[in-house]
Amino acid sequence: MAGEQLKSVASLLLFLNFCMFVVVLGIGGWAMNRAIDHGFIIGPGFDLPAHFSPIYFPMGNAATGFFVFFALIAGVVGVASVISGFNHVRSWNIDSLPSAASAAAIAWSLTLLAMGFACKEIELEIRNAKLRTMEAFLIILSVTQLLYIAAIHGASSRR
Repeated sequence: MAGEQLKSVASLLLFLNFCMFVVVLGIGGWAMNRAIDHGFIIGPGFDLPAHFSPIYFPMGNAATGFFVFFALIAGVVGVASVISGFNHVRSWNIDSLPSAASAAAIAWSLTLLAMGFACKEIELEIRNAKLRTMEAFLIILSVTQLLYIAAIHGASSRR
């Protein structure tokens, strides 16, 4: 009985995480596109600017490039872990648990890394509303991903 309740909790958390990872990927893709379009122009006859950085972002602050880069990686791995998680919830047996748990743990660790850069970006203060939204989503995702890992492990101990 408790395993079925945890199955519904895990399903809800998976759906929530999927939606939030998609939003992070959307905003991160926008930020990366904007950085590519409005970054430094380097070509024949142009010299590198004095403070050139390959992860320069025209919006935000010094942590924005690292934050967006790792948020995109965490988003892609997070979506992959959600796919593995849906397979586990569908079969809901001990055989599918290791792949779902390991994928979720990797996604959670990358989400924590991106959340660390989000905290640094918050500390440096200069950023726009879209970046603030992505920061909030990553902070929330770090908690919901941990709750999902706890839910699937809690159900496995009861079986």
